[in-house]
Parts: sequence; structure tokens; C-alpha cells
Amino acid sequence: METLSLQAKKRTLIGRKTYQLRNEGIIPAVVYGVGIEPINIEVAHNEFAKAFKNAGESTIVELTVGEGKPLHVLIQDTQTDPMQGLYVHADFRAVDMTKKIEAEVKLTFVGESPAVKGLGGTLVHPLDEIRVRALPMDLVSHIDVDVSKLVTFEDQISVKDLPVPEGVEVLEDANATVALVAAPRSEAELAELDKAVDIDVTAVEKVEKEKKEESENVEEAKK
Repeated sequence: METLSLQAKKRTLIGRKTYQLRNEGIIPAVVYGVGIEPINIEVAHNEFAKAFKNAGESTIVELTVGEGKPLHVLIQDTQTDPMQGLYVHADFRAVDMTKKIEAEVKLTFVGESPAVKGLGGTLVHPLDEIRVRALPMDLVSHIDVDVSKLVTFEDQISVKDLPVPEGVEVLEDANATVALVAAPRSEAELAELDKAVDIDVTAVEKVEKEKKEESENVEEAKK
């Protein structure tokens, strides 16, 4: 696997002043972890976005701060602007390459399920990521889940069926469901669902009416 690299500089601006960096396309960040004291750093937004797209939070990145020695880090956390979708902060965690660590690996659902396409079912995936333990260099950014194996509504993909790379230990229950296809609801089931919703709405209206009457009685008693 090709090692991803990222260049950074030590950061002097902190707090609210970091908006100046963001206006220049730079992300304020911090790096901490094994063998180093926490350092405030800054990285170019476009370079970081590219590295994060390929690495996620579970692939090693070689982070070089200034002229220093490259650090082996995981992108531990990110913050984004909810309006613009741009990254506004990042945390990097330095790790010991000789010791196993735990990380969350994303699941990427690929392929097309015959039970969805041909039978009108709905793909359900209770898990979007799994927790694993491995040496840092054995970690992967994601694991593909091939949903084309879901041919009928009885089929399902469990954790034990995942194509986990060698050297990676999965910490989830082996029998936990990763993906299945739910059958479409029948007309009778939809009718029952609508009926249940009507009952709930009526019950809520009744409670609200009782609360209003009780409030009016209290106010009347105060007069």
C-alpha cells in the first residue's frame, strides 16, 4: 500500500485568530500522541482534503512538520463548516508503528443486490463501520461489502463474511449483521401502519385537549 504524505507548518495563530488561516485556504490543526508533545500546526485545505479522502481515519499518513522528521499519524478527528462543507480543523494522532492499535474502519457497500433490483426490497445495513485491532501499517481506509450476494430476503452478510485483510483483527461480534434486504411491505401491512399512525395522532390530540382543559380549570380557580 502506498504511504500517504502531508506537509504541515507550526502554527502561531490560535483561538479566534485562526479565521485568518481559513480565509487563506489553510486548516488549523493539532498533532499529539506517542513520542511528541502536542503541536499546533497548519495544513493546506486542498492537500488535507485529498489525503483524508484516501486515508479516512484508519490509514497511516506521514505528516512532516516544517523540516522535522516525518511522523506516522492517523487523522483522528475533523470538523467541517456546515454551510460550506469545508474542513475547519483537524486532529492528528502520532502512533508507534511497532504496536497494535484499535481503529474504526468504514464499510463501503458496493455492487447491486438482486433482492433490491428484482424483488423491490430495501437494503438495510445496521453497521457502517467496524472496530479492528492491527499494526498501524496493516490498517486500511475501508472494507468493501459486496451486496450482490444478497439474492433473496433470507440472505444476509455478517461480520464473519467480510473480506478482512491479513493482520487485521475484527473486534465486533462475528455474527453481527452487516447487511440484508428487507422485503417490501404488503398492502395489508401498509394499511395497518396507517391505522397505527391515526391512533397515535388521536391519542396525542386527546392528551393535549385534557392538558388544555386542566390548565383552564387551574386559571379559573385562581380568579
